[in-house]
Amino acid sequence: MMTRAPLDAAALAKLPYRPGAGIVLLNQDRKIFAGRRIDNAADAWQMPQGGIDYGELPEEAALRELTEETGVHRDKAIIERQTKEWLRYELPKDLLGKLWKGKYRGQEQMWFAARFLGTDADVNIATAHAEFSEWRWMAASDLIEKIVPFKRDLYEQVFNEFADLI
Repeated sequence: MMTRAPLDAAALAKLPYRPGAGIVLLNQDRKIFAGRRIDNAADAWQMPQGGIDYGELPEEAALRELTEETGVHRDKAIIERQTKEWLRYELPKDLLGKLWKGKYRGQEQMWFAARFLGTDADVNIATAHAEFSEWRWMAASDLIEKIVPFKRDLYEQVFNEFADLI
C-alpha cells in the first residue's frame, strides 16, 4: 500500500476545504442531538454533519445528513436559522492525507439550527451507513467537551451564533 508523503506548508495551503453542512437538532428542552462516533475509539460525540453533494444546496445537505445519520425524517425537523457565514475547521496533521483521499485540508460548513418535532422513537441510528454507536440529548457545554479537539472552535462558533435558540 502506498503512503502519501507529508504535506509541506505550501502544499497544504493549496488544498481546498471540503464543502459541508451540519445541523443542530434541538428538542423541546433545548438540548442538542449528539451521536457517539462509531469510528473513533475515544469518547467522541458530534452533531449530524457531512459533505455537500454536487448541485445540492447546503440546507438540503444538512437535512439529508440528518436522515442518513439519525433516521430522523425531514418532516420531523423545521429549520429555524443558518449561520451567517461558512465556518471552517482544519484537519490535524495526523489525519491529513487519510480523510477524503487527501484532497482537502478541512471542511468549510454551513450550519443550520432545527427544532425537532418528533419523539425519541423517531431516532434510529442503525442506518444503512451507521456513523453513531449511541446517541443522547446534550447541553451545548457538554457537547463542547465531547467533540474532537480540532472541531471544538467551530462548535463554539455555531453555539454562540444560535445561543438564543439553545
